[in-house]
Amino acid sequence: MSTTQLIYLVFGAVLALALFLDLGLLSKKHAVVTWKLALTQTVFWILLSLSFCAFIWYENNGGNGKTDAIRYISAYLLEWSLSIDNIFVFIIIFSYFKVPEDNYSRVLLLGILMAIVFRIIFITVGSSLVARFDWIMYIFGIFLLITGIKLFSQSEESEFNPGTSWAFRFMKKFFRTTDAEPNGRFFLKINNKTYLTKLAMVVVMLGLIDILFAIDSIPAVFSIIPNPQDKLLIYSSNIFAVLGLRSLFFLLKGASSRFDYLQHGIAVVLIFIGAKMLTEKWIHIPVWVSLMVILVCIGSSVLYSVFKNQEEKDTEVLNKEN
Repeated sequence: MSTTQLIYLVFGAVLALALFLDLGLLSKKHAVVTWKLALTQTVFWILLSLSFCAFIWYENNGGNGKTDAIRYISAYLLEWSLSIDNIFVFIIIFSYFKVPEDNYSRVLLLGILMAIVFRIIFITVGSSLVARFDWIMYIFGIFLLITGIKLFSQSEESEFNPGTSWAFRFMKKFFRTTDAEPNGRFFLKINNKTYLTKLAMVVVMLGLIDILFAIDSIPAVFSIIPNPQDKLLIYSSNIFAVLGLRSLFFLLKGASSRFDYLQHGIAVVLIFIGAKMLTEKWIHIPVWVSLMVILVCIGSSVLYSVFKNQEEKDTEVLNKEN
């Protein structure tokens, strides 16, 4: 058995075990995930992802183990940081549809399973395109550059509105939907016709919205791992990042308003990656530099958001005292 085949086998086994834990132990019906449990689960997914990174390094130690491990962790951190923006949209969707808290876990799991399927499809198609057409990387670069600039200049007032989104209109047009109380069910029979409940609509919307995020994130990953033969690194970094979405949702659910400047950090990362893809032919930027840019941009934007939030609170307290 080759090293690549062994890594594929281990990745498949870890993925199957992770999904079994999620489905069997962490997704009990009507279970409410506490902040403490969400933190524990988030740490678990991060440690699992880092352990797989160490495994890649160890198994390829005689070859490109170190380089592959750095590429993997860079792609994972990139996807993980982009998924935080995903989480805030999920929070808005759950709030809009007034999903009961004891149904959050099941709905998120189904939405994330859909996201994994879509990611696999996008990566497979993207790898084939990159392998056949070298110039597609420039298209990806231009797209990411424009996306980053738009995200950086986006105002706070332009918050995502589920009721006017294309995903909501798509469901209303092509599916039978009902606003009747679902009572934990995804489908209701009304006059011998099957209707999607609000819970099912949320699942479908999570999957459809993730398509948009995949359109951003998959090209970004190809800037870190440009060789289409390294699909395993792309698959694993993406899927591990997506698997951690649910626990991250519960962790950030009550803190979405504290990271006002996170989108600016993500925007700078996308602009950097877009520029890197466009200039790769003339300027080679090592993978570790990309890793440092991701860490510095996301870390500094989070710290600045927390600092500004605390500053505003202190100002409010002073104004009340005066």
